[in-house]
Amino acid sequence: MGKSAGSGFLSITVFILVILSLNFVDGESKKRPIPSTAEGPFKPVTVPLDKSFRGQAIDLPDTDPRVQRTVRGWKPEQISVSLSTTYDSVWISWITGEYQIGEDIKPLDPKTVGSVVRYGRLKFPLTHRAMGHSLVYSQLYPFQGLQNYTSGIIHHVRLTGLEPDTLYYYQCGDPSIPAMSDIYYFRTMPISCPKSYPGRIAVVGDLGLTYNTTSTIGHLMQNNPDLVLLIGDATYANLYLTNGTGADCYSCAFPNSPIHETYQPRWDYWGRFMQPLVSKVPIMMIEGNHEIEEQVGHQTFAAYSARFAFPSEESGSSSTFYYSFNAGGIHFLMLGGYINYNKSGDQYRWLKKDLAKVDRKVTPWLVATWHPPWYSTYTAHYREAECMRVAMEELLYKYGVDIVFNGHVHAYERSNRVYNYSLDPCGPVHITIGDGGNREKMAIKHADEPGNCPEPSTTPDKFMGGFCAFNFTSGPAAGKFCWDRQPDYSAYRDSSFGHGILEVKNETHALWTWHRNQDSYGSTGDKVYIVREPERCPVEPE
Repeated sequence: MGKSAGSGFLSITVFILVILSLNFVDGESKKRPIPSTAEGPFKPVTVPLDKSFRGQAIDLPDTDPRVQRTVRGWKPEQISVSLSTTYDSVWISWITGEYQIGEDIKPLDPKTVGSVVRYGRLKFPLTHRAMGHSLVYSQLYPFQGLQNYTSGIIHHVRLTGLEPDTLYYYQCGDPSIPAMSDIYYFRTMPISCPKSYPGRIAVVGDLGLTYNTTSTIGHLMQNNPDLVLLIGDATYANLYLTNGTGADCYSCAFPNSPIHETYQPRWDYWGRFMQPLVSKVPIMMIEGNHEIEEQVGHQTFAAYSARFAFPSEESGSSSTFYYSFNAGGIHFLMLGGYINYNKSGDQYRWLKKDLAKVDRKVTPWLVATWHPPWYSTYTAHYREAECMRVAMEELLYKYGVDIVFNGHVHAYERSNRVYNYSLDPCGPVHITIGDGGNREKMAIKHADEPGNCPEPSTTPDKFMGGFCAFNFTSGPAAGKFCWDRQPDYSAYRDSSFGHGILEVKNETHALWTWHRNQDSYGSTGDKVYIVREPERCPVEPE
């Protein structure tokens, strides 16, 4: 066979493989074609409640080997990787030393241990070296009998000058002690362009640290993600008193607590449990309501802001509550639902500047995430974030956001393309995926079912305040606060624990699959191609 004939055969083979890859998901063939949002809007579907499987929404005890400290001295633990704004930089984070909890605690001195990462494309030798910064945080309560907490030393080191889509090995710690970790690895994101995307992006919310959580993470790891998005509510440490007594409902179990307490060691347990995943797969986190954790002086979000590395400075943000980054041809907006989001605030001004800099010829896909959903039809948290929607929805719509990911509601729901509660082919697809497995259990009731519509005055978020959720003024629910059937904008909903996988195939097509914990590995509960139509929906920036 000649060279030209061989090239032609190869081209045909590649073409056939591409077509097959677009029509085979989890071993399912063309017999069941995957629906596409270009065919929508879809008729609303509610999956009947599976009463046979509720999982074990019970927290792992501190005796579980997966949450216990296994290192000695100043050796690193709770090691994680997170991204900077572009492929050429990542953050490595870890903790050294032991936390303290009690009435008489003395914070560790961060200067005691250095923050060093050795790294390189070869495992031996690790030819590059980077240094970073370290800190400790405390969770203090001004009430007699409550136990205070101070963390181990938290280290964050930024690596720069990295090549795209490249495997790097690394080791962290302080070589002068010596107290260095084992050697781990990570892969950088691909270069930002319309033809280049991470293979699989895992999306999960409201994880906690229950036996259900372990099932979620086990399923997630089987899908071999290249990146993990955690859409708020990591540990649920605030379902505990400072003495370690926990409950599924804090306000129900502890109504006389002088302040909403937390048991901060749950953060350390969570960091240890997650290390096998996040020490090699980058994790990007945004705050949820369970990260509020008020303490002395009305300080909030101390653990969240200290334990994770955020590309805030790199993306022009002055806050850990909102930032942005690129992953191949995707620009991610990580927005804060628990900080000022009004048009006069810093976050809104930052968002306008960030959106104005996005070049859709370089990053065609625009994905936004924040914790409390705008388009959930469950009774739990129904229209709770309405003031945020009123403030920000128009801006996101004008810039053509393609997909929105939220958590908060402990169930799964995918919307049709929607804007201002109306079906709109140019609106984003909203996906609520707060079904990671925490101990507060599943959301089951729908606001459109008889007797489940909440009183409007009870819906605003207590932390953010404000009231913006009024009766609908048009459409099938005009004059009402809730629909009397599953709303048209709700395409698919299911009360099950699980996680999602986003696979962007090219500049117009992305495959979204949702995986339920009760199903076998490799199967899907929901799947759809999310299709961008830039010619139909041109971006109209302010």
